[in-house]
Amino acid sequence: MLPSADQNEILRRRTFAIISHPDAGKTTLTEKLLLYGGAIHVAGAVKSNKIRKTATSDWMEIEKQRGISVATSVMGFDYSGYHINILDTPGHQDFAEDTFRTLTAVDSAIVVIDSAKGVETQTRRLMEVCRMRKTPVMVFINKMDREGKDPFDLMDEVERELQIKVTPMSWANGQGLKFESVFALNQRPKDVSGKLAEDLEMVDGVYPEFDKEAYLRGELAPVFFGSAYKTIGVQELLDFLVANAPSPLAVGAEERVVEPMEDKFTAFCFKIHANMDPNHRSCIAFFKICSGKFLRNTYYYHVRKDQQMRFAAPTCFMAQKKETVDEAFAGDVVGLPDTGNFKIGDTLTSGEKLHFKGLPSFSPEMFKYIDNADPMKQKQLDKGVNQLMDEGVAQLFVSQLNGRKIIGTVGQLQFEVIQYRLEHEYQAKCKWQPLQMYKACWIESDDDAELDMFKKRKAQYMATDKEGRDVFMADSAYVLNMAQQDYKHIQFHFTSEF
Repeated sequence: MLPSADQNEILRRRTFAIISHPDAGKTTLTEKLLLYGGAIHVAGAVKSNKIRKTATSDWMEIEKQRGISVATSVMGFDYSGYHINILDTPGHQDFAEDTFRTLTAVDSAIVVIDSAKGVETQTRRLMEVCRMRKTPVMVFINKMDREGKDPFDLMDEVERELQIKVTPMSWANGQGLKFESVFALNQRPKDVSGKLAEDLEMVDGVYPEFDKEAYLRGELAPVFFGSAYKTIGVQELLDFLVANAPSPLAVGAEERVVEPMEDKFTAFCFKIHANMDPNHRSCIAFFKICSGKFLRNTYYYHVRKDQQMRFAAPTCFMAQKKETVDEAFAGDVVGLPDTGNFKIGDTLTSGEKLHFKGLPSFSPEMFKYIDNADPMKQKQLDKGVNQLMDEGVAQLFVSQLNGRKIIGTVGQLQFEVIQYRLEHEYQAKCKWQPLQMYKACWIESDDDAELDMFKKRKAQYMATDKEGRDVFMADSAYVLNMAQQDYKHIQFHFTSEF
């Protein structure tokens, strides 16, 4: 076990994700939490314009242009004796994969809901991941300063749509133009009359008292009301979080369960960000520390590569502001400079061979040929494509028929982001050519003869991925079904991890 001083450091960690449908106010809430932690002194507006500052967590240039989050930001600060690690995730559905992976690196989550729109599609999908992982969830019903749904209707909707029991921990005094304040229900004012008195009587009669154990099991969601834009209700949320959200939890590896207080260091890579610093073309691999203590300039074991590595410049983040860290603890996220050594899912340990599980990989749903639009910049294009593919939000295939490069994504926005980043971060220009494709399947077989025959007969459909593995690119459901029927000894995998 770790020394008691190090154990205390781990116990004061609170690592959580903020998740929502786009435009629910997630990034604004992140800003206000940073304000309370003294991590920033001016809150930025999410929608960028000439007068306002841009939101701290939306630091990629395209995010500033479009006012959306397309990459997970990692931010740390101290508050009230605790060390907070916030992972602000992309809300846009085309980047859900990034969010799913981020949810493997947190111990709890805050779900942000727009009071006018209620529970939306993306929120449901993300909640499914939390439910699957039994992640403790808190709900922040935002934008109470606007006309919206009745608070009781919203509570019912959250319970029904997110399939979780709810209990309010704060209540709004008014709504829309009449919205004045919120108060914690355990500190309610003594003299209230009118609608508020009726509301509070109903709350007492309908909802159970907060049960911390049920919350920690992922069965009960405490609900808070407020307006992140007006900084109302945010402190109640933050105070409750540090007091009740879990400190770092045990993490399941394929070999065993890893406990945070173990003296041996373990961590896994849940995200890679290309080109964090455009001046240096550097990539950063984000590692969630699962156990023990990380020390700078110490050798650690890279399990997949079977080699020892040490890191002279590990960083922690306050959005894009990086600081070199000498030590970090279970629950923390550290950024390690990456020159191509890491892949999502990689494990670093003090020497043990461990493989952390449950990092989802996506199966692309849209495909396009990517071509160079500037013959003088081929090198820049190749480097940019390779680095951006390492982030795991898109996949690269090379057609064995014509040698052309194909990008696979789960949504149209990713193509726009790739094109924008290639041009603005790598000074390379690309153009897209449409490609009608149904599914990319990774294939393998114990029957070498059948595999060879398949690859020859299906040559026009064959490609390789970035790792050189065989991929069958079926252009219709019929072609895929016939291939599966005709070749019984070939396994068709729909994710790249098998």
